[in-house]
Amino acid sequence: MTDLSKYRNIGIFAHVDAGKTTTTERILKLTGKIHKLGEVHDGAATTDFMEQEQERGITIQSAATTCFWDRENGKGGEKGKHHRFNIIDTPGHVDFTIEVYRSLKVLDGGVGVFCGSGGVEPQSETNWRYANDSKVARIIFVNKLDRLGADFYRVVKQIKEVLAAKPMVMTLPIGIEDDFKGVVDLMSMKAWVWDDSGIPENYEIIDIPDDMKEKAEQYRAEMVEMAVEADDDAMEAYLEGNEPDEATLKKCIRKGTINLDFFPTFCGSAFKNKGIQLVLNGVVDYLPCPTEVPPQPEVDMEGNETGEFAIVDPNEPLRALAFKIMDDQYGALTFTRIYSGKLEKGTNILNTFTGKTERVGRIVEMHADSREEIDSAQAGDIVALVGLKNVQTGHTLCDEKDPATLEPMVFPDPVISIAVAPKDKANAEKLSIAIGKMVKEDPSFYVETDQDSGETILKGMGELHLDVKVDILKRTHKVEVDVGAPQVAYRETITQRLEDSYTHKKQSGGSGQFAKIDYIIEPAEAGAGFTFESKVVGGNVPKEFIPAVEKGFKLSKEVGVLAGFPCLDFSVTLVDGGHHAVDSSAVAFETAARAAYRPSMPKAGAQLLEPSRNLDVFTPEDHVGDVIGDLNRRRGMIKSQDTTPTGIRVKAEAPLSCMFGYIGDLRTMTSGRGQFSMEFAHYSPCPRNVAEEIIAKAAEEKAAKQKK
Repeated sequence: MTDLSKYRNIGIFAHVDAGKTTTTERILKLTGKIHKLGEVHDGAATTDFMEQEQERGITIQSAATTCFWDRENGKGGEKGKHHRFNIIDTPGHVDFTIEVYRSLKVLDGGVGVFCGSGGVEPQSETNWRYANDSKVARIIFVNKLDRLGADFYRVVKQIKEVLAAKPMVMTLPIGIEDDFKGVVDLMSMKAWVWDDSGIPENYEIIDIPDDMKEKAEQYRAEMVEMAVEADDDAMEAYLEGNEPDEATLKKCIRKGTINLDFFPTFCGSAFKNKGIQLVLNGVVDYLPCPTEVPPQPEVDMEGNETGEFAIVDPNEPLRALAFKIMDDQYGALTFTRIYSGKLEKGTNILNTFTGKTERVGRIVEMHADSREEIDSAQAGDIVALVGLKNVQTGHTLCDEKDPATLEPMVFPDPVISIAVAPKDKANAEKLSIAIGKMVKEDPSFYVETDQDSGETILKGMGELHLDVKVDILKRTHKVEVDVGAPQVAYRETITQRLEDSYTHKKQSGGSGQFAKIDYIIEPAEAGAGFTFESKVVGGNVPKEFIPAVEKGFKLSKEVGVLAGFPCLDFSVTLVDGGHHAVDSSAVAFETAARAAYRPSMPKAGAQLLEPSRNLDVFTPEDHVGDVIGDLNRRRGMIKSQDTTPTGIRVKAEAPLSCMFGYIGDLRTMTSGRGQFSMEFAHYSPCPRNVAEEIIAKAAEEKAAKQKK
């Protein structure tokens, strides 16, 4: 039986370019999993195995790998004997946050990587928020301390102020930028110093340099005080003047880390191979094993918690969550986290979402894009299953004799779309097969067919997201397509309260149709969605027909009256109506609601909404005027400007429709040195001139389709 206390399921996440993939690469080298280091900037990193990742130097999809660490000897370990790390390297770019979200869902702990000069960047904030929502214990690694402008203490301060988190400093840097030599370990109060060879094993443990002793004592005292707060007995002993020993201190820090009271914070330079061993030791010492995290709640088919939990125990019934589907040359891989029970090759398992059983053909342990076959897996494991046919992200796999459903994943709606058309008939067939596979792999990627034009519409989280999807279509699936201009996902809403009435009558031989509804339509708060309520008394609208009225309005709201975009944030209250003993039916009341929607919405002050995005733009100081002027031209609203050691960080908000092609313009303005990231903020009212243009364009397109 495998010892679960030696398991660590961890994710590595951070802002784009903070060094996640390089850190993962160093961990794989130190643990003996790889023997030659691959660099991100050379397109040779192990976990960036997609062509698109290698060319762009970014991580696009999360990659899973397994390695082993011998904590006592500070080197790679052996399977079954030493600590096992199941690691997921996640993307940093905002368009691929879905990969971070679904990885965090199945992990027990994480390593948040922050850039020593960039500090807490916008995507770090998003990922940190996701990790908080998923209640994932984390340690922090402040990376790139060898870079110009690096400042460990400034980053620690930002973690407190920007993330409202409590970092527990475990190591201090010796030197900075070009002079960065090593770290002071506050637990052992010794200095780890590396030579200039770049070989991670070439270090010596020496006494703390004289000029750092005072600072080390100060930070050690802070660490001890923070640690003992996690344990009442240790706190009592400490207040009586007894300094805790190393074992007690580690126990307290582990407890506080798992409770999310604080986050052990390490520092180093992954690229220069300095400080990684201490991070690995921190993963072993402070991050939880699978049995130390709260068990996954089980839910019913409506998503309500049943009060049952998937206990992490190989002897319990099987409970597993499919968190990622990946298609490669050998077939579909279903990445699965096993929460309880055992999974063996050749057995049948039940997918509670589809109600169908699937046979487990092969089980593999993944190492990026290579794999190792195994006969069985158990609670705590993250493995890939080969050959499952109808499983999608978020589906629960369980024992067919003892079914249960785990809490599913919720994914954000897409904000941008493009139309693609196959170049010829041969490509049309390939396109539908390829898109079917891609939709299975990525739950934030949606595809629909425009009923009027027959065009295939791809929807995603941003320009880069769709750009990568089109690239995968062309290169991986060899489908030649023509691509249309990006389209923004506008929305509609109302601004005024309206009391209205509608009567639906139809008499044309045989039984007729009759339904009368009196209703109030009124705007709701942003984000409230659509709500329906009935205040009918006295039976003027029979109870059995009220759901049909709700259904009529619910279906109608998908097509707005201004430009055909879905309608958000309004409520409908049914107050009265009338029915006919013979001619009234559910169909008649649904038809009445649908027909009432079209004339009522314009009277309620229908308004067009556009998606706004939060921007975080980095620019060298001498180009800040050009950048701000350009953002103003794009209808951007500047929120703040912060000076950093290497330039200016501008935070702003701007409509998505004005941000297409921004990265190219920013690079031109800043001689290639500018960077930016953006994430969805909210929907806000369109200015009148913009709204008129969009409505006119929608009317033209509708007329053109009708002519066809």
